[in-house]
Amino acid sequence: MKKSLFALAALGTFAGAAHAQSSVTLYGIVDAGFVYANNIGGNKLYEPSAGNLQGDRWGLRGTEDLGGGLKALFVLENGFNAFTGKLGQGGDEFGRQAYVGLSSQYGTVTLGRQYDSVVDYTGAFEVGSQWASFYAAHPGDLDNMNNSNRVNNSIKYASANYSGLTFGGLYSLGGVAGQFNRNQIFSAGLGYAQGPLVLGAGYFNVKNPNFSFFGNNSTSSTTASNMTGSTVYSGYASAKTQQVITAAGAYTFGAATVGATYSNTQFKDLGQTVGTGLNPHGLSGNAKFHNAELNFKYQLTPALLLGAAYDYTKGYGVNDAKYHQGVLGADYFLSKRTDLYFDAIYQHASGTDSTDHAAVADINGLSPSSTSNQVAAVVGIRHKF
Repeated sequence: MKKSLFALAALGTFAGAAHAQSSVTLYGIVDAGFVYANNIGGNKLYEPSAGNLQGDRWGLRGTEDLGGGLKALFVLENGFNAFTGKLGQGGDEFGRQAYVGLSSQYGTVTLGRQYDSVVDYTGAFEVGSQWASFYAAHPGDLDNMNNSNRVNNSIKYASANYSGLTFGGLYSLGGVAGQFNRNQIFSAGLGYAQGPLVLGAGYFNVKNPNFSFFGNNSTSSTTASNMTGSTVYSGYASAKTQQVITAAGAYTFGAATVGATYSNTQFKDLGQTVGTGLNPHGLSGNAKFHNAELNFKYQLTPALLLGAAYDYTKGYGVNDAKYHQGVLGADYFLSKRTDLYFDAIYQHASGTDSTDHAAVADINGLSPSSTSNQVAAVVGIRHKF
C-alpha cells in the first residue's frame, strides 16, 4: 500500500512548500532470499541475496499542480541491501534515481540522475526485469537492459502517449572543461502498445564508458577500471565509446505471453581511453556482441506464474566468446503486494572472452566459474509498499 502524504507538511524538510494541490508518495520494495551456485572459482556457493526480482529501495515521489495542465514533479529513490542495510549503487544516498522536472500535455522534461532509453523502452521485456531475478539478465548485463547503470547529469524528455505510441530521449553532459565530448551520454527510444501487442526500441551512446557510465557513483575510481563486474566485458575498459542498440516485443494471448529481445553492443576504439591498467592485453579495434532472448510466461492460476527463457550471446570483432543461457522460474503471489519466487539459471560459455582467456561461464551478479558451465538457483520473498 502506498502512503500518500498531502500538503508536504508531514515531511518536515518540505514543510515550507506545502499547499493543498501538492502530494508526496512514499513507496518501496524489500526483496530478500538465498542463492546457490555450483561453481564459483571451483567452489560451491550458498549465501543470502537481496534485491533479486527487484532492487531493494525506498523512495519519495511528488507532484505539484501549477495550473493550466502544467505540473512540477520529483523522484528521490534510494537503493539498499535488505540483509545488511548497506546503501546500494556505490553508497550514493539516492543512487537509483534523483530528478526534478515539469510535465504537461506535450510530455515531461526532467533533470538529474536517471534511466537511459534502453531501460525505459526495452528493459522490461527481458526476463531479468520480469519474473526472473537479476541473475537471469543477459551475461554481464552488457546491454544494460537490466538497469545496472544509471546516468548522472542528465536532461531527459518523455513524450505523452499518442494512441499507444511513446518516445523520448536523454542527454548527459560530460562536465570536462575543454573536452565537450568526453564522458557525454545520449540515448533515444520509442515504444508502442496496442491491445495484446507491445513493442520497444532503444539506443544509447556513451563516451569513455569506464568513467562516465560504469564509473558514475561516489566511490568509483577516476583513474582505474570500474568495469570489473564480469569477464564478458571487463577487458574493454579502455574503449572510447560504448554503443547499444535494442529492439524488443511481446504478445499476449489468453494467459500466455511470448516475448523476444535483441541487442547489439559495441565497445569501440579500444585503447583510446587512458587510465591505470585499463588495457592490460593491448587490445585495439572494436569488441562487439549480438544478443537474442526468447521468453515465455504463463499465468497458470491467478496466483501462480510460470516462466521459461533462452538467451544467446555471440561475440565478434576482437573476441569470439559465446554464451548460451537457459532460465526456468515460478512466482507465487500471496497478495497483490507480496510474492514468493524461485528461479534456476544455466549458462555455458565457449571461445575467447574480454580478458583474452578461454571464456568461462559467468552468470550475471556472480563471480566466474572455473569451467565453461555454471548453474545457479535463487529463492526468496518480495514485498511492495
